Amino acid sequence: MPGVTVLAGFANSMALLAELDAIRNNSPFRNMQTPGGKPISVAVTNCGDVGWVSDDRGYRYQAIDPETRKPWPAMPVAWRDTAHRAAAEAGFNNFFPNACLINRYLPGNRMTAHQDKNERDFSQPVVTISTGLSAEFLVWGAERAGSPIGVPVYDGDVLVMGGPARMYFHGVKTVQPDPGGHCPHRISLTFRVA
Repeated sequence: MPGVTVLAGFANSMALLAELDAIRNNSPFRNMQTPGGKPISVAVTNCGDVGWVSDDRGYRYQAIDPETRKPWPAMPVAWRDTAHRAAAEAGFNNFFPNACLINRYLPGNRMTAHQDKNERDFSQPVVTISTGLSAEFLVWGAERAGSPIGVPVYDGDVLVMGGPARMYFHGVKTVQPDPGGHCPHRISLTFRVA
């Protein structure tokens, strides 16, 4: 689809995830709630200047982690550089993200169709690095109607959505367990200019 780019094996997920412990030790994973009070099954944390949060006041970005009441951990330089290089590879040369939403999907978790629309500048792409369990990323388009296109993503793949795809509805199909039992979850790193 126009504006959707998959860079297979672009990221060294092992090297990137080496930075994750420091982040989650300072801002642990948690299951937030939708504004309607329903729990979000995918556990999240953030790093960068601001973090994405959800509660009864709505979806938004804020500089302070509501759980720790401290600033979110800094975004690792290697993460920012990888997201910047991936965006450039997809044709977006001036992508300098200031927010990274970190999602942890356990087998059985999924993400329902939504748009990324809490940011101020929709000319900037959204860059997602997939690690761990494979998943099927679902893309509907500008309207959430009909059947989505399934985009398989594997450990180390990077998906860039920008230009006409920036406001596409998208989600993640229910994540399946690793048949060999070696990988317990999928971690996605989603970079935005918030």
